[in-house]
Amino acid sequence: MKKIGFIGAYDKTDMILNVAKIMTTMGHKVLLIDSTLDQKAKYIVPVINPTTSYVTNFEDIDVAVGFNNPEQIKQYLGVSGEEMNYDVWLIDVDSAERIETFDILKADKNFFVTAFDLYSLKKGLEILSEIKEPIALTKVLFAKEVLKEDDDYLNFLSLGYKVIWDEERIYFPIENGDWSVLIENQRVSKIKFKRLSAQYKDSLAFIVLEALNTSDSNVRKAMKIIERGV
Repeated sequence: MKKIGFIGAYDKTDMILNVAKIMTTMGHKVLLIDSTLDQKAKYIVPVINPTTSYVTNFEDIDVAVGFNNPEQIKQYLGVSGEEMNYDVWLIDVDSAERIETFDILKADKNFFVTAFDLYSLKKGLEILSEIKEPIALTKVLFAKEVLKEDDDYLNFLSLGYKVIWDEERIYFPIENGDWSVLIENQRVSKIKFKRLSAQYKDSLAFIVLEALNTSDSNVRKAMKIIERGV
């Protein structure tokens, strides 16, 4: 099983759902865990009988909401030990506490997701500042246009933290029409790729490639299936 962490204060739910959809289309059994304070998945992932904590299935993705640690999820599912039968865990975290309880430091791959507004940037870095052991992170940056000065500023703010930045950076466009597509997908409770920008889809593909260490052709084939709605 692979464990993939998405760390930061920026809204990551739609992006992670899209990543999960690619993985399930490739044949992987995926558990998406929303451990964030706001628990956005509770509001955009349809569920028949929502409770304080639950696991629901959406678009072949199992989505867990309201759990503080993996043991609580196992108790909910009625399994013990290592019996949870998933190929991939995608864990959305926005606190140092959840990084610890979900053992994110030992994840197979971790991404730091942020935009360059001061709240997302400084709140995200506040999370990183509380990490006491070295952690390797790949930057996932949301911006209208990512400038070298922005990246340098992020590097400067994180000086002295236990962060090892990967050389690769993943950029997602803002104000490129993707947000309206994601909102429409929420309204119809579907995950669709057809009207997303090429840059947004390329960034999704790169995350999957980095997370699964698979081939680009496998990822692109899955994405074409999603676009066709098959």
